[in-house]
Amino acid sequence: MGILISLLVFFSAIVVHEFSHAFVAYKLGDMTAARSGRLTLNPLAHIDPFGTILLPVFLIAVKSPVLFGWAKPVPIDFSALKNPKKDIIWVGLAGPAANLLLALLATLVVKSGTISGAVMTQIAGHIILINVILAVFNLIPIPPLDGSRIIMGLLPVPMAIRYAAIEPYGFIVLFALLYLGLFNVIIWPIVDGIIHILSLI
Repeated sequence: MGILISLLVFFSAIVVHEFSHAFVAYKLGDMTAARSGRLTLNPLAHIDPFGTILLPVFLIAVKSPVLFGWAKPVPIDFSALKNPKKDIIWVGLAGPAANLLLALLATLVVKSGTISGAVMTQIAGHIILINVILAVFNLIPIPPLDGSRIIMGLLPVPMAIRYAAIEPYGFIVLFALLYLGLFNVIIWPIVDGIIHILSLI
């Protein structure tokens, strides 16, 4: 039951995350995701067979402390945005912000006392934890994660171009950092801090 709940919450969190990128890009002038059928909450439009299903199932099966995976990246034509330099920041922030909003809503539901029972409480706990982890993880400033889009929007254009050039090696760098304990040193303390803040609401 715990594995099933984790997977369903993870899939849902990723779908909302990717839809939010597509929605904000659409609102800011880029129709690429909409034309590609990605401006939808239909999970079939966002699922990557390996990153969304096989890898998370494997990590849960081996009781990994980290639930890691990804959906198909939403296609964004940054040159089509109304103000590419500024709007890339909003598009990058959209996914993590949506996940934090889901975590906040789940927290408010729990605190309202409208749910009861071990299963419902467990589902709410999974929603909070997984969405916070997904938001924090995606804000790591390593291309192609969302944090890198924010950095690109803040950097001067020449530096942003050089920074974007490391994207082909981004996942290699990311996996190396994960192997060296990135989660224990940086990610988990931030996740714990956000969950603590939510508990105070």
